[in-house]
Amino acid sequence: MHEFWMYTQIGFNHIANLSGMDHILFVAALCIRYQLSDWKKWLILVTAFTIGHSVTLVLSVFNYLDFATNWIEFLIPVTILITAISNMFVKKFSFNTKFPVIYFFALFFGLIHGLGFSFYLKSLLGLQQNIAPALLAFNVGLEIGQILIVMAILVISFIFVTLLKAPRRDFILIVSGGIFTLSLQMAIERYFHL
Repeated sequence: MHEFWMYTQIGFNHIANLSGMDHILFVAALCIRYQLSDWKKWLILVTAFTIGHSVTLVLSVFNYLDFATNWIEFLIPVTILITAISNMFVKKFSFNTKFPVIYFFALFFGLIHGLGFSFYLKSLLGLQQNIAPALLAFNVGLEIGQILIVMAILVISFIFVTLLKAPRRDFILIVSGGIFTLSLQMAIERYFHL
């Protein structure tokens, strides 16, 4: 049980750590268009991301997938850039489409982020024989961290849009612009390490 808790903490710290800002920025870019009242929509969104990153995390840790670390580290900020840009085209907030394109972004980009998580986890696991419990615990930690990030983003959005009456579109544009700028800088820096 101690080892399970240890890997849960490692997973949580990996996604919620400010030095791993790319994961926080991606979750923020995904969720910034939603409000607390849109809970079903952002729950589907987060679930799509979870499914995506869980699939590649498992496949990579069990050595069914193998990609160059430098390329994945470059593609992660590219996923953030694309998501931030997509936010800039949101004009209406009814979100009536059953499967909006952001859900597919979350699922597909989750696959890329899962590979990024796997590099870190594989380095921790080393040559352990039974990695399934550690993999599960790590993923639980990631999910707890991700849910807390989503909740923080939704609370910040509630404060600005609902309490301070900031125009919702302006708020999304400002936050997405900041996320775009930070992820562009990350992508450029990582491009030169390919």
